[in-house]
Amino acid sequence: MVKHIVFFRLLDEAEGCTKLENAQKIKEGLENLVNLVPCLKKAEVGINIPNATKTDYDVCLLCEFDSFADVDAYQVHPEHVKVASFIAKVRCGRAAVDYEY
Repeated sequence: MVKHIVFFRLLDEAEGCTKLENAQKIKEGLENLVNLVPCLKKAEVGINIPNATKTDYDVCLLCEFDSFADVDAYQVHPEHVKVASFIAKVRCGRAAVDYEY
């Protein structure tokens, strides 16, 4: 099994919405991918507490896959690309780790 963990730091305002509104859109979009991307076994999204420090990330994604090949397939799946395109418009930072367990 492979875990894919991604952290996003969001802009205070983007695409006509607040940081929290965009975080909610990201959460809904990413968690819905479980229904649309067959190789995605699990997707959990957490939104950081509102009074977190400016150096913290705002959103955390935890995904599970059977293999690294499945992670690669997920990255280019059209439904993931749609969500990722939105995230790219509202984020100002990203960090990720993929590991086998």
